[in-house]
Amino acid sequence: MNDTLNRQGVLASRPVGIPQAEHFEIRETPVDRPGPGQVLIRNRFWSVEPAMRGWVNAVGNYSEPVAVGAVMRAFSAGEIIASESPEHRVGDRVTGLFGWQTHACVDADVIEHTIQGDDLPLSAYLGVLGLNGITAYFGLLDLGRPQSGQTVVVSTAAGSVGSCVGQIARLHGCRTVGIAGGAAKTALCTEAFGYDAAIDYREDDLESALAAACPNGIDVYFDNTAGPISDAVYRQLALHARIVVCGTSSVANWDPAPVGPRIERSILVKRASMHGLLVFDYRSRYGQARQALEDWIREGRLTWREDILEGVEAAPDAIAGLYRGDNMGKRLIRVG
Repeated sequence: MNDTLNRQGVLASRPVGIPQAEHFEIRETPVDRPGPGQVLIRNRFWSVEPAMRGWVNAVGNYSEPVAVGAVMRAFSAGEIIASESPEHRVGDRVTGLFGWQTHACVDADVIEHTIQGDDLPLSAYLGVLGLNGITAYFGLLDLGRPQSGQTVVVSTAAGSVGSCVGQIARLHGCRTVGIAGGAAKTALCTEAFGYDAAIDYREDDLESALAAACPNGIDVYFDNTAGPISDAVYRQLALHARIVVCGTSSVANWDPAPVGPRIERSILVKRASMHGLLVFDYRSRYGQARQALEDWIREGRLTWREDILEGVEAAPDAIAGLYRGDNMGKRLIRVG
């Protein structure tokens, strides 16, 4: 890689709903040199997240929208190639919110994690050992509170978060039921991630399939989709069910907000609880989750899949492709 030229994925215009390729452009700028307290990182992988849709739309949620003309906000992983920080050495493998750029010159406190050891792949620290796995860990265990023998249902069950949720639930003695789109992804749920049952929401009668797969009701629902899938799940809740709202990927636009079935009666009758999940609330405990996930991987009890696009030019369409369901695993862009 040319270490004098920084190639960046930049937000070129403001989308409404799911960002498409035309909303981004590739820009080339000189590589900056680090000043006092800074490091220069050569990124190797850029992450692609469903949350990026919210990051680029005009209506802010938990963070300010990415500015038009700015480098796309993104988690990246790479190694330090120059350092003016006493706490960080050249050669350190690091992750953080470095953006879609091949070279990131940042203050050292922007580094989210410095990887210890080299037995696990760098790319995993943007997925199963990054925010996806950490989200699954805290969302299921802190908010879902699964107990052995209970039934856990996960939407987008073959995805980078959902696949991890299902496996952690199995490790805690639960029956797991995954909801995914298409035969390939439902097969992935059962064959790769150990789900006891998988339902194809595109082909199956979802409500009947859920009733058959969950004869005693649903104790924990890990919701990555909202919309009609969740509507069907709510009608199958068990007494004192816990609902973890992690994502709303089935809803293309929240302005105006869509109107759907009223869920209050289901929540009331089953005395269920619903909790929103934002992984950044657990920042002080990331190390706890990452250690557990690393241990499970090294013990052969946790697995993952990656969908790696090649090169900077793949970035503009990467988010749209995620929402089309093109990926079979954690979506990444390899840039070095």
